Amino acid sequence: MQGEESLQILVGTEEDSFPLAEIHACEVGVEPEASEQWDYVLVADRRTERIPKKMLRQQQFLGELRRKGFHFKVKKDQKRVFFGIRADDSIFDLYRTLLLEPEGPGSTVKTPTPVPATTRIRILNFILKKTTAAGETFENLVKDEVFETKFPLHKGEAELEKTWAQWRKMGHKQPIDQIRDYFGEKVALYFAWLGWYTYMLVPAALVGLGIFLIGFPLFESSQISKEICEAHTILLCPLGDHGRRFQRLSDTCTFAKLTHLFDNDWTVLFAIFMALWATVFLELWKRKRARVVLHWDLYGWDEDQEEMALQLINCPDYKLQLHRHSYLRSGIILALSLLMICFLIGMAHALVVYRVLAAALFSSSALPFLEEQVTTAMVVTGAVVHYVTIVIMTKVNKWVALKLCDFEKPRTFSERERKFTVWFFTLQFFAHFSSLIYIAFILGRINGHPGKSTRLAGLWKLEECHLSGCMTDLFLQMAIIMGLKQTLSNCVEYLSPWLAHRCRSRSALAPRDPELSDWQRNYRLNPVNPFSLFDEFMEMMIQYGFTTIFVAAFPLAPLLALFSNLVEIRLDAIKMVRLQRRLVPRKAKDIGTWLQVLETIGVLAVIANGMVIAFTSEFIPRVVYKYRYGPCRQGAHPAVDCLTGYVNHSLSIFYTKDFQDPVGIEGLENVTECRYRDYRNAHDYNFSEQFWFLLAIRLAFVILFEHVALCSKLIAAWFMPDVPQLVKNKVLEEKYRRLREKMWKSWTGAGPASSSRTSIRSTEV
Repeated sequence: MQGEESLQILVGTEEDSFPLAEIHACEVGVEPEASEQWDYVLVADRRTERIPKKMLRQQQFLGELRRKGFHFKVKKDQKRVFFGIRADDSIFDLYRTLLLEPEGPGSTVKTPTPVPATTRIRILNFILKKTTAAGETFENLVKDEVFETKFPLHKGEAELEKTWAQWRKMGHKQPIDQIRDYFGEKVALYFAWLGWYTYMLVPAALVGLGIFLIGFPLFESSQISKEICEAHTILLCPLGDHGRRFQRLSDTCTFAKLTHLFDNDWTVLFAIFMALWATVFLELWKRKRARVVLHWDLYGWDEDQEEMALQLINCPDYKLQLHRHSYLRSGIILALSLLMICFLIGMAHALVVYRVLAAALFSSSALPFLEEQVTTAMVVTGAVVHYVTIVIMTKVNKWVALKLCDFEKPRTFSERERKFTVWFFTLQFFAHFSSLIYIAFILGRINGHPGKSTRLAGLWKLEECHLSGCMTDLFLQMAIIMGLKQTLSNCVEYLSPWLAHRCRSRSALAPRDPELSDWQRNYRLNPVNPFSLFDEFMEMMIQYGFTTIFVAAFPLAPLLALFSNLVEIRLDAIKMVRLQRRLVPRKAKDIGTWLQVLETIGVLAVIANGMVIAFTSEFIPRVVYKYRYGPCRQGAHPAVDCLTGYVNHSLSIFYTKDFQDPVGIEGLENVTECRYRDYRNAHDYNFSEQFWFLLAIRLAFVILFEHVALCSKLIAAWFMPDVPQLVKNKVLEEKYRRLREKMWKSWTGAGPASSSRTSIRSTEV
């Protein structure tokens, strides 16, 4: 009968909406209070009032919340019903009892410190998620349109907007403590990490820019560039299948000079510098994180204990969920993940097929420019297609990672988040970098040679590296993908919520009730989801991968990342404060699994950059030629450049009479031989002695480079402890203080902590 009366009250007409709020407030024992007393709001469509079954389910859920100590306030507009929610103080007293230790002797009689708003919202959100009525959770009710949504209220954000969420604050220090007080520790640690990462990008960007600019003084003086630009009589073998023609080596003069900007002798030092930079960045971040967490008094905070406490607050009969492991389930997940990785690698092969078909299309084009710049056009369009593929596969990868996590059945939300991070990043890594790995280490190496080329499906010839070398392909691919991600992604990330908010606010009419107006304003903001902050982290991890993994081929990557992050920080701040509903604050003392992701990327960066220098760059062939085959092999000569003759040495000879399909090759009747980039014998086109010697040197260099870089990383990590001694000493002193207080209590039962030293000394005497 009581449920029926409550149902009749809520199915009121438009005229009694405000009396209804008062009746409902009195019904649950709450006087109408100021707006700041209501931390959370539930929203339902008013059309639900016409469906008694949905109204009953709504009342059952609200009744269950009321039983747990929640208070409500109802307000309506023309379309929706808003339920302001506040938890009883007894809930927060229980939280304080379970997790907050007394501050010292006599603390039981002190007035307890108020629970922060972030903690109130976090507890409220947890109970709302876990509450079930007739076996239905809030998510089930949203799916059945009993409720529309729920969100915590933005309150007091004006100060953050003034000091942080403005474009003119781009060069200012972030108010991390204010962010923590409003959005919680997890969001604050994200911005602290992002700010530190951006700050540390400054030296990396300056060094990378310096490496790039070093090539300009050598733009005209490089011996290799001179030989290429003066090679008017050397003809390169045709690369395409349609409209094939010979091309002078001197035609590649411009690209040869541009390649020297990022493929010079300083590239090796820059790669080693970036390996050390990644280590120093992480070690200094760990130290900064320790200081911040100590300042927040979270150094000894335990995430599992926090989650168990929230479970007990929600349900005193909660049974502990123990850790479990199933080899069968893990094996199935591993097999499915490997299958998905193979699919992503297959997508990279699909891009290869596109490039092959694009090369054939551009070669047969009626446009002379496309026919002359086939390789460049193919690389540029291939990079754009790769970017589009990344955008699509990001959504697919997120769905697959969620399904893998659900199948694995993690014990807690935190464990689920950690597993999801691992799976999603793994899939994203292959989606972003498979194509780059192909370009860096496979492109142009399985093509055969002129006269006997490897063909796709027996029809189309596999693509070749750019005429100026494979580093040009990798440089262009990196530049285009990073440029698109840093510009288009940031524009979409900001403009999409801005436009959505403008559309939602355009037809809104402000009611007379200021409290209802505030709730409506919060409702019109863009909704957030549990992945809102996760997506920001993932975006930065992928950027960090581009900044470090193939940085030897693109030394301007740290500079692009620096500019992007300066915009990203303010963009995220404006989005969170002005355009989105308030994120549910979460407690944390570190960035979690993302730290392991960063360390993994650092190791991959050492391996990848070593292989890029060894197998993609011309650094090893130049060094070997200088000291084994060049004019300086017996000793340096001041009047002779040691790389004289290198271009001729690095090009193999092919006799045009050995073409298997000479039809369509222009000027073939006037040419007896052409040159191509490889180390093969002229008589049988097998790999020459120089090829095998170079391969041995390349492998030795990779091993040496990785050992030197990894040892340098280990030494740097040892040299800079993860936790500063100041932090260790403060934690030690705090433990000592607590032990002394407990000992004093055990001896005397009461007394000030300050007198414990005197008493102990007198006892010892």
